[in-house]
Amino acid sequence: MNPDLFENVRLELRRGCVVLAVLAALRTEQYGYTLRKALAEHGMDIDEGTLYPLLRRLESQGLLVSEWREEAKRNKRFYRLSGDGKLILKQLLAEWRSIDSSLEDILKEPRRGNARSLLTVG
Repeated sequence: MNPDLFENVRLELRRGCVVLAVLAALRTEQYGYTLRKALAEHGMDIDEGTLYPLLRRLESQGLLVSEWREEAKRNKRFYRLSGDGKLILKQLLAEWRSIDSSLEDILKEPRRGNARSLLTVG
């Protein structure tokens, strides 16, 4: 097996999850560093080279608003959800829950014939 295959598929799976995690975390206003730290505390490590372009893209799509403010004698860019961002987050969470429920059902023991779990590798 190509050793990069798993990594490529893992990154593809993770990409949409990162967007949802960032939107959910920005229900409370934060700046980039605290956002990265909060996500990492929940097991969603995101490097700066991924996070900041994502924040700019989400802002350009109208899902986030940002403003520069001075804090501790440093200028920091604070991000929060826009009105559209709140609506999209609500819709994405409903979609996520639906997908999660479907996947949980799919990953259970098969109903027909085969007694092996779909999670069994081998």
